[in-house]
Amino acid sequence: MAANPQASQLLGQRETIDASNSSIRRREMPTGKLYAIGDLHLGFADNKVAWSNLTPHPGDGLILCGDVGESAEHLRLAFSRATECFDATWWCPGNHELYTLPVESDTGARGEQKYQECINIAREYNVLTPEDDFVIWKGEGGPAVIAPIFTLYDYSFRPDDVSLEGAVPWAREKDTEATDEFLLHPDPHPSRQDWCNALIKKFETKLEAARAQYPLLPLVIANHWPLREDLVTLKFIPRFSLWCGTKLTDDWHRRFNAKVVVSGHLHIRRTDWKDGCRFEEVSLGYPRQWKNCAEMGMGVDELLREILPGPEIRKTGEVPTRWRMYG
Repeated sequence: MAANPQASQLLGQRETIDASNSSIRRREMPTGKLYAIGDLHLGFADNKVAWSNLTPHPGDGLILCGDVGESAEHLRLAFSRATECFDATWWCPGNHELYTLPVESDTGARGEQKYQECINIAREYNVLTPEDDFVIWKGEGGPAVIAPIFTLYDYSFRPDDVSLEGAVPWAREKDTEATDEFLLHPDPHPSRQDWCNALIKKFETKLEAARAQYPLLPLVIANHWPLREDLVTLKFIPRFSLWCGTKLTDDWHRRFNAKVVVSGHLHIRRTDWKDGCRFEEVSLGYPRQWKNCAEMGMGVDELLREILPGPEIRKTGEVPTRWRMYG
């Protein structure tokens, strides 16, 4: 679809965006399709082998939606293969990248420092992160602004009659507790919800700047955690919702004119439509969770999700959730 004249004029302006409008970096963007996948969990041998078998996608771009692993080695494996196979790669952090493992408990980085270490590794491979300027996608399905963000969670995905102080004990009543409670530290913030609140303010500012600068261009927002509570369906561990996002982002797809919102974390692949915006959960997950695909001869290539141009929304009637095994 051809861009309208005003959008074309905008594309002739600055190619990048950040909250302060103080940084300009020009990049050659891919001209093909934009794909996404999350939750590679490269600490698992089967996932590591599957990732190593990713085939080249010349002309295409890839979003990595967090939880590629728990170590610098996992990040480098993810970024090196992604940048070998795709013309451009974006990454946003998941909770697993932010873990300070027990063997690192005395000397390892924590909280924001751990996040910055991940950013530094991404920059070794020219991978774009939430700390880099947003850029314009000019390939198929564009133009659109690619906006990787980082929000964490604040325990607000809970029933109204459960208090913040009682949220984690409420989850424990059903033998549910995230490993984050032991390995994901909020330093220097007093708590994870305080860190989440600071991140919300930071990326609200950045997204508002993007909308102000490019009012005619839609956004592709990528985040590890879902932006909406109604997209969190956890049949067997419903109280794990506490660690799945924040209600503060519920309307971001409308506020910031999102065309697509991409996330991972749930390990439940699905496509939803809300207010004309497409939501894609793109997790690979643990080996047992994509075992059926592997048994059918599928690998990571078949589990990549096409974000742009992607499927078109039906013009009439309700659009039900599409639960996806692959693709």
